[in-house]
Amino acid sequence: MTTAEPAPPRKLTLEQKRQRKSAARLYAVQALFQMEASGQGVDRVRNEFESHRFGAVYEGDEMAEGDSDLFRRLLDDAVMWQAKIDQATDGALLAAWPIDRIDPTLRALFRAAGAELITPATPPKVVINEFVDVARAFFPEGKEPKFVNAVLDHMARQFRPEAF
Repeated sequence: MTTAEPAPPRKLTLEQKRQRKSAARLYAVQALFQMEASGQGVDRVRNEFESHRFGAVYEGDEMAEGDSDLFRRLLDDAVMWQAKIDQATDGALLAAWPIDRIDPTLRALFRAAGAELITPATPPKVVINEFVDVARAFFPEGKEPKFVNAVLDHMARQFRPEAF
């Protein structure tokens, strides 16, 4: 009797890779929100998401599988560069509305997007479009996606002026 060899990892299509990156961005916003709301550290929240949310099934609904590498990078960079990201966000907001006065979900979104904008791995316009889609997921009926677009455009021009 021979034992079966494990199946080789399945190669992902470009669309599946894109979906995993999109899911990782959404999860990063949720994780940053959770960190701020609960006071939990990045390692604990990251482990919870990777163990219990990526691909999990809750009440018959399957959660999307996220790109773990992007998720981790966004969390780590958002924590490492938070002061710089918050300063850039403040610069894009009206003086009367500093980052600590905006909705905590938007604050988490700006931190995750800022983390991705700081590094040159993804073109800024892609980052902006992806996080506007995340804003639509959280605020499907509101004006927040347009607001997110404007703030992220300002931040992208500050962090990556050579891309414009």
